[in-house]
Amino acid sequence: MKKTFLVVAFALIGSAAMAQSGSGFGVKAGLSYNKNGDLVNTVTDAVDDPEGKAGYHFGFWGKLDFPKIYLRPELVYSKTKSSYDISGDSQDYDVSKLDMPVLLGYKLIGPLHIFAGPAFQYTLKNDLGDLEVEDVKNDFTVGLNAGVGVNLGRLGLDVRYERGFSENEAEFIDTNVANVEGRIDSRPSQVIFALSLKL
Repeated sequence: MKKTFLVVAFALIGSAAMAQSGSGFGVKAGLSYNKNGDLVNTVTDAVDDPEGKAGYHFGFWGKLDFPKIYLRPELVYSKTKSSYDISGDSQDYDVSKLDMPVLLGYKLIGPLHIFAGPAFQYTLKNDLGDLEVEDVKNDFTVGLNAGVGVNLGRLGLDVRYERGFSENEAEFIDTNVANVEGRIDSRPSQVIFALSLKL
């Protein structure tokens, strides 16, 4: 009885995994926990470490499947947020960007797989509460995605870490208060939880 149960369980897991295996495409969405880099107030020389906040993403993916590896490019709209204490006032730093991770994955066992690859990022908009923010130094940057996932039928679940490689600062100034100006490190550092659906 126990052996029969184990055989049936492995067969079900294997068939569920096969439903999202193979080349194809689909949609994805999820939540993230993000922290950008330090904020430097150039007037007071104060450095503030951000408080992380939740963000979200949604987009599309494609997949080229091989026996033990796969290639999976994605195109994703991401919205991230961090909070900074600027002169005793809490300000949220919102960043909207397009991400294009190009992931190389390795199938471990059954539905379980690991992946990593570069993430090409294009900043669409950044906002720091009441403060006037200049555009980031580089609209286009490169980062890294690495994580682990599981396929369950047409559904896929994964968790990954994203980190920006290149420095990318934005300058800010408060036009109403003379003693608040500086720069903020816009590189993302986030943990991303995603749900994907094969179409």
